[in-house]
Amino acid sequence: MTSADLAGLIAGAAAGKKARDVVILDISGKTTIADFFVICEGDTDRQVRAIVDNIEETCASQGMRPLSVAGLKDASWACVDFDSVIAHVFLPGERTFYDLEGLWDVPAREYAG
Repeated sequence: MTSADLAGLIAGAAAGKKARDVVILDISGKTTIADFFVICEGDTDRQVRAIVDNIEETCASQGMRPLSVAGLKDASWACVDFDSVIAHVFLPGERTFYDLEGLWDVPAREYAG
């Protein structure tokens, strides 16, 4: 599975738990930490956790496990690292504050399903 395919799989898993504003950023030309970010938000900390759980379960069904998962304790910003793709699941205020889309300054592709 390519990094782009994995990003699409993760975005679909997030959308499957009603994540809002799911976007995929191609950061491959900007850094070596990953090829893509998938960024989305949940309305509550419980929804953030459910989105992360669904991302992990969906990817595990394809034989992929994250290298690490961080931020689930307070679940205002959870990060799921699959090496070439990193998923960021925010509460709305946190997403606005950190503004990863603006920070990386690359076109965001909205996930359409």
